[in-house]
Amino acid sequence: MKKAYRVKKEADFQKVFHQGKSMANRQFVIYALPKEGQAHFRVGLSVGKKMGNAVKRNDIKRKIRHVLIELNQEDKIKPEIDFIVIARKPAAQMDFHEIKKSLLHVMNKAELLNQ
Repeated sequence: MKKAYRVKKEADFQKVFHQGKSMANRQFVIYALPKEGQAHFRVGLSVGKKMGNAVKRNDIKRKIRHVLIELNQEDKIKPEIDFIVIARKPAAQMDFHEIKKSLLHVMNKAELLNQ
């Protein structure tokens, strides 16, 4: 995923946390903040240390990014939005297809997907 598609700065993260709306299921929490005039979505990922060692956390982030890349190629994600994906403990035991299904569910609840 290109750097232009990532929320990197701490100030941007805090803005999404404090001003955005949250939606969750058992595996993921999503905070979303609409941004007018933005050419494409931006996403930030958060996987806590309770999920496992660095290798496990990076594996989870890689799977989440892969799901987002697939959705972006299909133009399913609304462009004018910043969102943060926070992985919860059950996500550590999930394979790619389970992560994709769960992430699609919570993104649909948060109204991040084009219909």
